[in-house]
Parts: sequence; structure tokens; C-alpha cells
Amino acid sequence: MDQTNTKRKIMVIGHRNPDTDSICSAIAYANLKNKTVGPWHEACRAGEINQETAFVLKRFGTKTPRRCLNVSAQVQDIDIRPVPGVLGDTTMRRVWETMRDTQANSQPIVDEKGMLQGLITLGDLAVANMDSLDTHALSNARTPIKNVVEVLGGTVLAGDTSGYFEKGKIVIGASSPEVLETTMEAGDIVLVANRYETQLCAIEMGAACVVVCMESAVAKTIVKLAAERGCLLISSPYDTYAVSCLIKQSVPVSTHMTPRDKLRTFLPSTPVDEVKKVMSKVRDNYFPVHTAAGKYLGLISRRNLLNLQRKRLILVDHNEKTQCVDGWEEADILEVVDHHRLGSLETSQPVFFRNQPVGCTCTIVYQMYQEQGVEIEPHIAGLMLSAILSDTLCFRSPTCTPVDEAAARALAKIAGVEPEALANEIFEAGENLEGRAAEDVFFQDFKIFTHGDLRFGVGQGSYMSEKNRQRAAELLRPYLPEALKREGVQMIFFMLTSVKEQSSKVLFCGEGAEQLIGTAFRCERDTDGSVVLPGVVSRKKQMIPAMLDTLAQM
Repeated sequence: MDQTNTKRKIMVIGHRNPDTDSICSAIAYANLKNKTVGPWHEACRAGEINQETAFVLKRFGTKTPRRCLNVSAQVQDIDIRPVPGVLGDTTMRRVWETMRDTQANSQPIVDEKGMLQGLITLGDLAVANMDSLDTHALSNARTPIKNVVEVLGGTVLAGDTSGYFEKGKIVIGASSPEVLETTMEAGDIVLVANRYETQLCAIEMGAACVVVCMESAVAKTIVKLAAERGCLLISSPYDTYAVSCLIKQSVPVSTHMTPRDKLRTFLPSTPVDEVKKVMSKVRDNYFPVHTAAGKYLGLISRRNLLNLQRKRLILVDHNEKTQCVDGWEEADILEVVDHHRLGSLETSQPVFFRNQPVGCTCTIVYQMYQEQGVEIEPHIAGLMLSAILSDTLCFRSPTCTPVDEAAARALAKIAGVEPEALANEIFEAGENLEGRAAEDVFFQDFKIFTHGDLRFGVGQGSYMSEKNRQRAAELLRPYLPEALKREGVQMIFFMLTSVKEQSSKVLFCGEGAEQLIGTAFRCERDTDGSVVLPGVVSRKKQMIPAMLDTLAQM
């Protein structure tokens, strides 16, 4: 049994189409594990709960476990690389420095709320640098003025840095004022050195910005004139060549990013199989992960798939693969606690396996509380008691053992309830058909079994009232062909069990179904198309063994 100190979540989960025992044993056992091992065990359910179970949970003030229909590996099971996102107005220079220092080749772009906006790669930066002959690069990108100051390591001598460059080109004013007058226009960005005349000419001709290179001396008259004309005057420590190279790296990274709508992204819930298919078809190195609302979470790559962490499961109330939650083959099964026959489940490693011939999984869980000396809270006791009453038909089922009844009586004292009265409440809640669809009733307690290549399904409902049992039969009979097709089985059966009469009316559908049940129980079809089995109330101990024995002889 895996008892590592890791705090990665372990899911305690019952079978598909969960009944009361499947839900309550998951809750009770997760509670026990949290008290004895660590608080990272979570009770889950592999389907919708039925009316009976909903009543029990409400009766004892317990929240419905989280639904989990598939435990296949997902993106959230991968080590997502938490590369911080940067805002879209971040300079290309800053992004390059970040990627260089972190040895990353991709950089996510986000907005102020952390929502994914795009992605830029080293390849994008290279293309942007090679295509750097555009002298209007700053204005075309609506570059923030503060970006230019940052990239040039500049000192602002005059002017406002809160705006943007929205027009004009970059001009190098290395020649005489006469030549500058023929090359520049109002609104341009002019790079100059220490020549007073060139600085003056650029300002007088309406330059939007004058960058003085090599921190050359700037006369007070130049600073004053720049302020009067609204010209941004920046002093940079770099020479003219360096400034001419750096200044284009001040454009916002959003200018050259791949926008989100053109990216291949994943959600935390995306199956890893789908991720592998996408990665095999493209050459991208990194793929952003974001929430359904679009909030950026991190990046994944092909290398991350090597560190895939499989989900970890503890199975309760079942041990057959046909009853397991979808994707169980991709998970690590750590434990099995069950009271059914040994099924077809296979694991990749040894597991803790506890299987006892009792009437309910919660009876076993109760014993484990006792063995480990853990106090049972009243609401947990109520849940386990309810499961035992449901599974044993209030001690009437042939599956019920003295151990079940003793456990139930002890739990009843802790919960402060009377077992027989609680059982009546439970069965009445479960058999209420008002407003319920045939599908809901049929799959409230349904399991699939196998014999060789044959797959067949058996559902069951328990009824205190004969009137409700007949109503259920009328509701379910026309639904059988659809259920047969939906589940992909060859035969399907449904046991309508009378708690008081201790008998079951069985509906059936599928080729060979009538022959199987007729041979197994030596009965004949009734006029309404069903068979009546006196004394048969247990699917586990009576129905399934008889059918499997018959199949083995056919």
C-alpha cells in the first residue's frame, strides 16, 4: 500500500451508476484515511447519485462528493512550467533578456488581468530583428515613449513620457544641419551627437524626439527650447550606432507575437492523448495552458509528458473493470475495499486489497475504524448505517451477515437513530417515481458483468410498495431496448425487488436473455413479459452467481 508522504490527491471512488454503499463507503473511507494518513484523500463519485442516496446525504448533512467521470491523464497531471507572462507593451529588448536569462524560447503575453493574449518565440524575435529596416517601426507599432527611454537607458532632459510615438520615422542626424533639413520631417525621431547646430535644427524643424547619444553635453538653451516646443529630449549613454540598433527593440512585444486565436493551447482538463496528437503534427516547442475563462497558467512541452503524474485511486464497492470509472487503466490503483466476487480488474503493481463476504462495503470500513481506534462522528456513522440498511434490505437480504447487523446496530447508537425507522425512510425516498425518467430509474443501480466475450447488465431497484413496483415496471419495460443499445451489451436485466415480499420481478431484453434467466432459475415468462423470482432479492449473492453458473454450462 502506497503510504508515501506526498500530498498529491488520492481519489476514493466507487463504481459507475453509484448506489448508496458506493457513495457512503467512499466518504467514510476517505475520512478514515485523512485521519490516519493525511488530508489529501478525496471522496469522489463515478456518476450521478440516485434519489435514495441524495436523501441519505441530506439526512446526515453531508455534501455530495465531486463527480469524476474520467480519470485519464490530463494536462493538469503534467508539470506545467510556470513561465511568467508579460504585458503586451513590454519591450522586445526586455523579452529577449528574459528569455536569454531563463533559457526559454517562448514567452507568453498576458493582459493586466492575466488573460492570455499571445505568445512570442525566439524565432519571432529573430525575424523582427532581420526585418528591422523599417524607419517607421516605432510609430507603426504605436510604441510607448517610456519604452524608448527604458531601452536606451536614457535620461529625460525635457518633455512628457506618458504618450506614444504615433507618427514619424527614425532619422540619424550625423550630417550638417543643411543635410538634416532635407531628410527629416516634423514628428520624426532624430538621433544626434554633440553638435549644437544639429540639435537646434532638429528641434526647430519639429522633431517629436531628439536622442543625444554618448551622453554628450546639452546646452541649457537646447533643453529650454525643447521644453517650449514640446520636443522629447533624451540623453543616452550609447553611441549613435548602438542607439540606432537598440531603439527598434523598444517596440511592444504584442507587435510581433502570435495572437491567442492562432495559438494551439490547452485547458487543464484536456486529455493527454489529445495533447500528444496535437504535438505530433506541429513543430511548436511550447504550448500555453489556460483556464476555460482564458487565464494563463503556464507552458507545456513534449518533455513535460515524460513527467506525467498518473491519478491515484482507491476503489470501494467494486473490483471489476466494467464497473470502474472511465480511464482507470491510466491511473494508479493503490487500494481496493470491496465485498463482491473477484472480478476482472488488473493492476500494474501490488495493491492493498481487502475483500470480505459481508453484505456491505461500509461494514468493512466500520471494522477498519475499529481496528485503527478512530472515533466515528455521528454523521459518518449515519452514512455507513444507511449503506448497510440499503445493501442488506434492512437485514432481510441473504447477503446480510451477523457482522453487518452488529455493525449497523453499533453505528445506529453513534448516529442516534433507530435502524428500522431509518430504513423505511430510505426505501420510501428511493422508490418515489414522481417526475423521474425511465433512464434515471434504470441506471440508479446498474452494473455490467462479463463471461468470456459476453457482456450483460443487471440493474436493481428496491420497493416497499407493490404499487410503486408496478409503476416502475411499466416505466422501465419500454426503455429496455434503448438501454441495451446504449450500454453495448448483449443482454440486459432489471430486478424490481419487493422488500416486504422478499421477491423480485425481473424485466429482460436481448438475444438469449429469456433463455438465460429461465434456465438459471427454472422459471417461465409471465404474461407481462417478465419473470417472478420468489426469495431472490440479492443481485450479488443470488442473481449473478446463478446466471454465471448457467453461462458456464451453456
